[in-house]
Amino acid sequence: MAYDEGLAQRIRDHLDRHPGITEKHMFGGLSFLYHGNMAVGVIGDEMIVRVGPEATDAALARPGARVFDFTSRPMRGWITVGAGGLADDGALCTWVDEGHAFAASLPPK
Repeated sequence: MAYDEGLAQRIRDHLDRHPGITEKHMFGGLSFLYHGNMAVGVIGDEMIVRVGPEATDAALARPGARVFDFTSRPMRGWITVGAGGLADDGALCTWVDEGHAFAASLPPK
């Protein structure tokens, strides 16, 4: 599965200010990891955001968000954000910051 390189670049541009970010091809797309923990990713034209179990319900209430169910098994704490929820740079940056904050709360791998 291909991923939207333009969306990946928008994420990359925002994460560029954070040391410790690496990129890895996962889930047929591209993932951005902070000290080895996935923060956000791109699959197709959608963004995957790791918000954590406690933040899932609030994240799902936002425009364009749904549960990440890549394997047909919903993953609590992981959100898929459709292109409609990412058109605005402010919204994209907010999602990226949330994914980064959750990954930063985990011990490095």
